Amino acid sequence: MSSFEISRRLFCGGLAATAMTSGQVRKAWSNSVADPWSQAQAIIDRLAHPVSIPERSFDVTGFGAAACRRVPFATPYSSGMTHAPGSADNFTAFNATIAACHAAGGGRVLVPAGHWYCAGPITLRSNVDFHLNAGASILFSPNPADYAKYGLYACGPNGNLYRSRWQGNDCLNFGAPIYAFQQTNFALTGDDPARCILDGQSSTPFDGSRCWWTYWGRDQSYGHVKGAPSQVTANPLNRPLSDVAPGLPADQLSLLQDAAGQWKKDVFYLPALSEAGVPFDQRIFGLGHSLRPCMVEVIDCANVLLSGYQLNNTPFWQHHPVGCRDLAITNVHANSMGPNNDGFDPESCDTVLVDNVTFNTGDDCVAVKAGKDNDIGYGPARNHVFQNCTMNSGHGGITLGSEMAAGISDMFAQNIAMLNQNWETSPLNIALRIKANMNRGGSVQNFFVRNISLPNGVSMTPSSYDSLALPGSPIPIATSLAQGGVLTIDCDYQPAADLIRTRPPTVKNVHISNVTVTPPPGKPTSCYQAVISVGPVASDYNGTPPMPPISPVTGVTICDCDFGAAANSAQPFYLYNTQGMTLKNVTIGGQLYNQTLSG
Repeated sequence: MSSFEISRRLFCGGLAATAMTSGQVRKAWSNSVADPWSQAQAIIDRLAHPVSIPERSFDVTGFGAAACRRVPFATPYSSGMTHAPGSADNFTAFNATIAACHAAGGGRVLVPAGHWYCAGPITLRSNVDFHLNAGASILFSPNPADYAKYGLYACGPNGNLYRSRWQGNDCLNFGAPIYAFQQTNFALTGDDPARCILDGQSSTPFDGSRCWWTYWGRDQSYGHVKGAPSQVTANPLNRPLSDVAPGLPADQLSLLQDAAGQWKKDVFYLPALSEAGVPFDQRIFGLGHSLRPCMVEVIDCANVLLSGYQLNNTPFWQHHPVGCRDLAITNVHANSMGPNNDGFDPESCDTVLVDNVTFNTGDDCVAVKAGKDNDIGYGPARNHVFQNCTMNSGHGGITLGSEMAAGISDMFAQNIAMLNQNWETSPLNIALRIKANMNRGGSVQNFFVRNISLPNGVSMTPSSYDSLALPGSPIPIATSLAQGGVLTIDCDYQPAADLIRTRPPTVKNVHISNVTVTPPPGKPTSCYQAVISVGPVASDYNGTPPMPPISPVTGVTICDCDFGAAANSAQPFYLYNTQGMTLKNVTIGGQLYNQTLSG
């Protein structure tokens, strides 16, 4: 046993690293030390070597893998290179190589330089490093049907599906192109993120017009036409909740099965099934539905390394570890600009390191999750460090939520450059963001941030939830919660999007220091508002009296920061249900603030 393994077992308090029981939660690390950053360093040290892979190799060509040619394609909404017609499908060869390596006790599966086509999920196994040599690129099939062929759950016309979690809710769905479930000590690696590519081909048509991104459902985007099936159109396959959950109380049924028919849309039907208590294996999606899979999804796993490769054109979130322990992602380029193409979304994970990752994303760069509605079986998210990263573009830089029902705690972000390179055409919306609402509940506590630079600011254009506002809300309808803030704490996130609103979130103990924001070239301002903090809104509650306690946002400290100049210079701060926000040596628009704010 190596010295690392000995020290790791002592640090774990003797918990077996291979325990895979869903929902099993380790004791939280102490945060009572005077310097919380010592806890961050302990996480960094712990994940310096998260895996130990045996020294043996298996080449995929020895199991029948064959390279392919690439040819150009072009549509009115996309263009690029795709696999040539008739390309060999390496699904069987890749997975057979992984299985042989795993059976031999582990080792490294090698994908040589060249282009390789794969029509189905690559399933990672314990003690195996699936490795791309320099110059290797895997082009995954763009056809959804290829991700509903090989799963362990036979679901008739919906296909053979995979256990998954979609926006915080458990379900059976399409398999992710890279997938793992209940494995330990494994890796996905490459020699060089510039030369080792995993391409989801999600803007490539699979039937002449539609692609994965069409399922997003925005008219005139990626081949979508009005009325065509998507995640936001009514799906006739979604049965009434009174049929699938016959014991559901009438008052809850009336909330979930709304008269407007919102519940019939896939994006709302899944959380309604969770609220109704329908078991996950009866929440069947896949074929006939429009919930896109994540690109890399590893569920209920331990000791995981992701390193040295680049993701392109991913169907949905780029990386989505769920319920994992001891996971490190280093030297990766998360490079996909499609809809909901978040870069890294760790959900209900314990002990995570994100180091030296470059983000160029079509949504949040990092978004920490912890389940939604009743799906909290994987437990809370805690003990994450984000450091030495570059964020070229995205909606949010570091985001906590909005799916956070099981709670988020002990998050550390340091030494990050949010470059906002596309500020002219697609600016970074918000640098640091916490978001939840009266449906998603949960808590955020112990969020520590230091040494963040934003040389091109954030969006200087306000954006609010006009179409999702609730009648009688005390929050002015034009409040810029959706973009424009350097720090935005939003406990009223898209309030009307969730039909049951009975779980007030809590936010406390947030510490921000040494954040420097400067305007883009030739611009006088660097943000719309510097700080927006909206605590839970009591009037959103629609449950049975008595209403649970509604706690304000507390314990927010901002020190030694220069947020540049706010476009809304008359109101650089907006606070609601927020108590005791402390500013120490904070500069905004040339004015120095040393005071405590409440609102």
